[in-house]
Amino acid sequence: MALLSESAIRQRIESLPAWRIDGKSIVREYEFKDFPEAIRFVDRIAEAAEAAWHHPDIDIRWNKVRLLLTTHDQGGLTTKDFDLAQEFERLAA
Repeated sequence: MALLSESAIRQRIESLPAWRIDGKSIVREYEFKDFPEAIRFVDRIAEAAEAAWHHPDIDIRWNKVRLLLTTHDQGGLTTKDFDLAQEFERLAA
């Protein structure tokens, strides 16, 4: 999987307004009603990530879940990151 160009990254991030670029990654924090709801979300995204064989870095803080996506073996952002971020948005809705 090829790394995306800077212009392709800027174009793709526009379709994910709650996500932000952080170096060679994209990052998003979700906030939920409580800890169990946050964990249910993590369970859903874990299944999607495993199916895609592309795994986010996950930080859970009570009712907040922070996700960071990058394609580690490519050293930056690829279409896999943005496709999975779109799926996470769908699962959070």
